[in-house]
Amino acid sequence: MSKKRILILIPARYASTRFPGKPLAKIHGISMIQRVLENCSKAQSVGFEFEAFVVTDDQKVEEHIQSFSPNVVRVDDDVPTGTQRIELAFKRFFKDKNFDLIINVQGDEPLLGARDIEKLAQFHLNSSFHIATLVKKQLKFDQVFHDYNKVKVVMSEISGAAFYFSRAAIPHRRDSHQNRAEDLALDYWFLHIGVYSFRPDSLLQLTCGSETRLEHLEKLEQLRALEMGLTIGAIQIESDVIGVDRLEDILKVEEVLNGRQ
Repeated sequence: MSKKRILILIPARYASTRFPGKPLAKIHGISMIQRVLENCSKAQSVGFEFEAFVVTDDQKVEEHIQSFSPNVVRVDDDVPTGTQRIELAFKRFFKDKNFDLIINVQGDEPLLGARDIEKLAQFHLNSSFHIATLVKKQLKFDQVFHDYNKVKVVMSEISGAAFYFSRAAIPHRRDSHQNRAEDLALDYWFLHIGVYSFRPDSLLQLTCGSETRLEHLEKLEQLRALEMGLTIGAIQIESDVIGVDRLEDILKVEEVLNGRQ
């Protein structure tokens, strides 16, 4: 039986608005993009074959990757989203190589481990979902729940189907809790981890679509997929994953790495 082939593409733009040069930022002396690529390259599973590549539009990032790995491709087109950059990279460099899935791992996720990528691929290929993604259960309705930069997911824990993604604080708790055991057992929500697994046809279908109303309102591209009728499955992970949006996030990542060591 032939192995399932998984392509991991990691978009890495140098000119980040909030954090210029972010891919080359050092975390304990190693660049963030090197950490992400090396983590992804460790993915392996029986019956699966993984390949990981950085997709960049910048010569500095390209030359840096080439200093330790040949796995980098250039897509210089001015596109509005990382998904479209991934789609262009797939069509230009990988379309004829018979990959079963394309997994989009953001270049600012240095704590995402190979095991979570393997889990996502296995979940997706054992389902009928067009797209699959990751979530993490959160037990506190604190400031993170109300932070519009943190995307919340409403999903079925039975089927894994994601119903909606929002920057708003959802789901809403209508009744005030009085610490009853039956209430506390249900008192959690799901944080979206922005890693996507696409079947090749689904990736091409999504990027051919136009911006939809909900996507425009929330500024969340995955809502375009839902409005187009594409299904999204979500699987839970337990790992501490911190996306790097600003310089101060580097310290948070280093704290987690110190704890793991």
